[in-house]
Amino acid sequence: MPDPDPDPTPDADGRPVTLDRRDGPYGEVVLRRRPGARDGDGDVFEIIANGTFLMDTSDGRSERLLIDAAQTALTPDRRDGLPSVLIGGLGVGFSLAHAAADDRWGRIVVVEREQAVIDWHHGGPLARISGAALGDPRTVILHTDLVAYIRTEAAEADTAESAREPFDRYDALCLDIDNGPGWTVTDENANLYTPGGLAACLARLNPGGVLAVWSAQPSPAFEDALRNAGFTGVRTEEITVARGVPDAVHLAVRPA
Repeated sequence: MPDPDPDPTPDADGRPVTLDRRDGPYGEVVLRRRPGARDGDGDVFEIIANGTFLMDTSDGRSERLLIDAAQTALTPDRRDGLPSVLIGGLGVGFSLAHAAADDRWGRIVVVEREQAVIDWHHGGPLARISGAALGDPRTVILHTDLVAYIRTEAAEADTAESAREPFDRYDALCLDIDNGPGWTVTDENANLYTPGGLAACLARLNPGGVLAVWSAQPSPAFEDALRNAGFTGVRTEEITVARGVPDAVHLAVRPA
């Protein structure tokens, strides 16, 4: 495993500096640092996957909205007893940190397929964001592919139901693994937004549970796909950004 420089100096002309670069089963993933004014020490960290910008630490409003909107959309009975949440994608850690800072959540499970991203949080440059959350006893990090995990869990749920045995479900699925349903990091991720993938998400939610999906832009077509998959209460919350179309969080509820 590469040993990234924990505190490199950005180029004099302000260009980003690569802190770590990994080649893995899903392609290349890169952590960069660039000068900025929004992060606590004036620098901003960026995650790039296969040459596509994913996210940075300059503004975590939409990641925090992903968590808050899911909590608000829960049916009253699901808010009782500390609901569980599955966060798809560790990213720069905003979603996890925000969930862990909210004592209304119970179990917090994060699924992250990139070992590099996990390393950047465990003692790496991103620990400043997620350190407290990683130490929270409610938090569990699973190093696995989200699409495969949800589909496997759904298959196990079907088997368990037929055998009348208990199985695990979540009260909220908060997914942020792509730039949106139509702009995926890898081709495999597109399976999550198909009718089969959405059916698997539905199966992993408790009745009254919420699916929240982050997107770099609103998608009316995805809203239709959610309704066709059997979700109710489908709506989209938008977050205005400095330039371009707003970020969006698509919300849908499994019928109670």
